[in-house]
Amino acid sequence: MALKVGDKIPRFTAKDTNGNIFDSSIVLNKKPVVIYFYPKDDTPGCTTQACSFRDQYEDFTYLGAEVIGVSSDSIASHQKFVSKYKLPFILLSDEDKNIRKLFGVPTALFGLLPGRVTYVADENGIILLIFDNLSAKIHIEKALEMLKKIV
Repeated sequence: MALKVGDKIPRFTAKDTNGNIFDSSIVLNKKPVVIYFYPKDDTPGCTTQACSFRDQYEDFTYLGAEVIGVSSDSIASHQKFVSKYKLPFILLSDEDKNIRKLFGVPTALFGLLPGRVTYVADENGIILLIFDNLSAKIHIEKALEMLKKIV
């Protein structure tokens, strides 16, 4: 069952870009969080989205929020992606798609692509926005709009 606005983000763990275990409890219930699911590293739309988050990362940190990107790519793929585009935020490897399933992220294009969905939660971990749209650039605008309302 998919998470909805008003639900609390569940605790999860995954490996980050450095191969370390990331435990969501280090950010949940402590600060606002933007968790975005994207289809694949280093593809046109996903690169646009990641670079847009990178270019406005200071706006997110100014608002006290943590940005976390999640895809089913490997740690090695994430490392190349982060290095190539100098991404300053956390990327998590969800190779078994457990986090995607936990959130209930739908597939796109008739089930052919993993979905592109952004979740914005307040400092209590309560989801305030779920933005499900294949257009990569709009996610950053929507996330920032919601964060500005809650800060």
